[in-house]
Amino acid sequence: MSDDKPVPTEERWAALTRLTPARIALGRSGASLPTREVLRFGLAHAQARDAVHIPFRPEAVAAELAALSLEAIEVASAAPSRDLYLRRPDLGRRLAPESLALLAGRKGAFDLAFVVADGLSSTAVQHNAAPLLAATLPLLRQRGLRIAPVVIASQARVALGDEAAEALGARMVAVLIGERPGLSSPDSLGVYLTFAPRRGLSDAARNCISNIRPGGLSFEVAAFKLAWLVNQALRRSLTGVGLKDESELALVTGAGAQSLPDSA
Repeated sequence: MSDDKPVPTEERWAALTRLTPARIALGRSGASLPTREVLRFGLAHAQARDAVHIPFRPEAVAAELAALSLEAIEVASAAPSRDLYLRRPDLGRRLAPESLALLAGRKGAFDLAFVVADGLSSTAVQHNAAPLLAATLPLLRQRGLRIAPVVIASQARVALGDEAAEALGARMVAVLIGERPGLSSPDSLGVYLTFAPRRGLSDAARNCISNIRPGGLSFEVAAFKLAWLVNQALRRSLTGVGLKDESELALVTGAGAQSLPDSA
């Protein structure tokens, strides 16, 4: 007979908690949760609410972009307040008239426009947008892409990027936006990439890279995926359901940025 003692169930679950931020192995106290888990849940819920409601600071993002030698244009959606933005998603998808006129006055021949939008987590944007751009720009600039001034949009949703990029005359838009916060990830940044942006497009026309944050998808990997998708989109003249993200194949080979295809 074996002398090995079975590992208690509690210990097996505890080992799994080191592999995931998911809420597992919470334990119990009678018919309820232990006090520590009730408090942890309350903290996570408060952090998620804060991510949605903490005021966006576009001037701070603009300062970080200036350090990267990027010009920024600050705009606003048609939603005049955070409360109305949350109750009227349609207003967050449109530029305010004065913002649309501002961008139309900067129209040029650009390959790509970046739109940094607060979305549903200003926390994600304040923490992660500039580091992601810093990791991405060298991969794009080595291809000689013409990049428009970065648009920083307040009270904005993903589709606002279509109107902004169309006004700038960009062939493609990448919207960096705060994702809906979860109980383990209040700081998750998403990127939505759209070729030939214009008002009225659906999400089927976009590619998405999600969960970009120090505890999720790293800036380096996200930058590689974004640069790969940009080059493929320009090469094939499409994004969305017709463009499959196969950047992992290039990462697995270890080819790195050298494997990015020319966009010409």
